[in-house]
Amino acid sequence: MKLVVSVGCPSGIGPEVSVVAAAASRAKVLLVGDALVIERAARARGVAAPIERVERPAFLPRGRVAVWQPTETLRARDRALGRPSRAGGAAQLAWIDAACDLVSSGEGDALVTGPVSKDAIASSGAPGARRFLGHTEHLQRRLRAREVVMAFSCEALSTALVTTHLPLAEVPRHVTAASVARATFWLADFLRRTKGRARIAVASLNPHAGEHGRIGRDEARIAAGIARARRRIGRGATVDGPVPAESAFRLAVGGAWDGVVAMYHDQATIPMKLLGFGDAVNVTLGLPIVRTSVDHGTAYDRAARFDADARGMIAAMALAERIRRS
Repeated sequence: MKLVVSVGCPSGIGPEVSVVAAAASRAKVLLVGDALVIERAARARGVAAPIERVERPAFLPRGRVAVWQPTETLRARDRALGRPSRAGGAAQLAWIDAACDLVSSGEGDALVTGPVSKDAIASSGAPGARRFLGHTEHLQRRLRAREVVMAFSCEALSTALVTTHLPLAEVPRHVTAASVARATFWLADFLRRTKGRARIAVASLNPHAGEHGRIGRDEARIAAGIARARRRIGRGATVDGPVPAESAFRLAVGGAWDGVVAMYHDQATIPMKLLGFGDAVNVTLGLPIVRTSVDHGTAYDRAARFDADARGMIAAMALAERIRRS
């Protein structure tokens, strides 16, 4: 198995957790980023595996970590820990694109991404950077994927999002029968591949699932989306809902369902981070490649301490392998 890892913001903990996880991985791992940044992190963490720079994309034997730097070496101020820069933002985006292209061309088996600064990328001045809202939307455009779904997974639960990075006020109009059906279909596909079964609860948008229209009528569209999803999925999955969100996640963790379809970003991420912060994995469903990521951010406030928990990156690499082999 060959994993390609874009290490994330050079001023955050991404390079640190990437090199620690790569050294511990059973797969062959290629880190895409600034070599000096990665080597600094490896030294600070006492990584025993040899770190080797490669001039072109290459995978070394297990137990050694390859580093490919497709960009110019960053200046010292642009790799200062805890202080993101415009140059660092442009580099982050370039590393994502280079890693993505390697996997899409078949030179790697899966893409794993480290945490980035959306603001640093968007304000970097790099071509196309102003449109950057996150990996999910960017990879969809780059790979020309017809539909993608953001999902999170940990041992206790998996969840897929109907909407992603939107202001809360815009969420209701984006909760449509089509968007609900899309998220439900891809969550069912993911669960069948990773768990061998798919029992899904689709959460409501409004409190108490709208109380039959007394607290909003969005649930009618959600119900229509569930019906569409059932037709598209066919046999082999159970889809229930709309279920009041406060009950859907609690009952799913208790074993009633394997996954929950959430209507908006924080409806999914709050329970997921309570359940498995540090272990949960962000997965982009619907892409023509496998892509996983950590579920945490750049942690600028602690980047210089070099004590970041690498479990999330280790889990992201392990899930990427698991999906690729399914």
